[in-house]
Amino acid sequence: MPHALPLVAASAIGAHLTVEQDQGAVIQRSVLPGGVRVLTEHIPGMRSATLGAWIGVGSRDETPEHAGSTHFLEHLLFKGTARRSALDIAEAFDRVGGESNALTGKEYTCYYARTIDTDLPLAIDVILDMVTSARLDEADFDMERGVILEELAMAEDDPGDVAHERFTEAVLAGHPLGRPIGGTPDIIRSVSRDAVEEHYRQHYGPQTLIVTAAGNVHHETVCAMVADALTAGGWDLTGETAPVARRDALAPVDAGLTPQVRITRDLEQAHVMLGTRGFRATDERRSTLSVFNAILGGGMSSRLFQEIREKRGLTYAVYSFGAPNAETGIWGMYAACNPRVADEVEGLLAVELERMAQGVTAEELEKAKGQIAGTTVLRLEDSYSRMSRLGKSELVFGELWSIAEALDQVRSVTADAVVGLAAELASRDRSSVRVGPAVA
Repeated sequence: MPHALPLVAASAIGAHLTVEQDQGAVIQRSVLPGGVRVLTEHIPGMRSATLGAWIGVGSRDETPEHAGSTHFLEHLLFKGTARRSALDIAEAFDRVGGESNALTGKEYTCYYARTIDTDLPLAIDVILDMVTSARLDEADFDMERGVILEELAMAEDDPGDVAHERFTEAVLAGHPLGRPIGGTPDIIRSVSRDAVEEHYRQHYGPQTLIVTAAGNVHHETVCAMVADALTAGGWDLTGETAPVARRDALAPVDAGLTPQVRITRDLEQAHVMLGTRGFRATDERRSTLSVFNAILGGGMSSRLFQEIREKRGLTYAVYSFGAPNAETGIWGMYAACNPRVADEVEGLLAVELERMAQGVTAEELEKAKGQIAGTTVLRLEDSYSRMSRLGKSELVFGELWSIAEALDQVRSVTADAVVGLAAELASRDRSSVRVGPAVA
């Protein structure tokens, strides 16, 4: 049986690990001089390749003077380098039918590209040129400020997005994890180019960089191309510096919890959220949480869907979710409904959570496990998902389970474990968030 890749066991320069995975896939990990980590997964029979350049810095890491810089950099790195204009970067991937993009999280930033396997050298060259040699021109900065403000305005026009943002702020009140990833309009208007450049120079370097590639890729070749691209970008890879350590999963969480938030909007629906503090990403109960969410609000046969939508017709969208971070997380339930029944819907959300603490059936348990197994396997059928799994495992977990091991973890979850987790969540203080019209 394939085994987990113990990423935490190798952090020294030159360290190398190789582990066979499911269906003949092979994952390898090396630490290059300077502390750059490279992880690859060779997947037999796949003709695509996805490359990711991960920086273990997210919105939570911003100092007050650098607020908004992480998301700003996600935009600015596509605006050009010493060797390429913004158009050059865009055309590089358009010419080969590839795609490139980036994402900013609360704890990391990732720049990635997906191409056919023969164009992986192009992807490595362009993406790492962006990471090492971003121009950060004043004119580009001023123009992109307007683009980001439009992006924030678009999110503000989506009441579901607003509800989720306010819910996160409420559950992690006063904590950096509670801040919006993209910043606020006031922050984006006030942050200076010098502050964003300082954030870039401070956090983008060999020690913080993780390069992951999945698909028809060959580890030694990828390592050599990565080293060449980083050296061409001016990074010093001659040192014996180890990679930065992973975040402390046991760090204390200094955050409050706001019991109630009401945002008045002239809308047809009320967007209702109810939830509490969740669990850290490395919590040993993460497989139990997956099963719990599948039973409670993970599909059309879940308790929330059946009780609130199918039996009562009170909502179209209803679900539960968990969002983990290094030392804590959030957990919640969401429903959109007629404002006149918002109180009733919120009450039903609470009732179904409390009912979970009273027991689950064997049929529910097996159905949830089957659902998770299917979605897990299907989600990993493309090179992007495999690339992303490598990056998140390196950043967060310190090990990478094979798919078979991950499914075994889910299959081992018991009804008692699900009920115990439900009881713990049900006993915690909750936040209630609504976005919608005021009802007399």
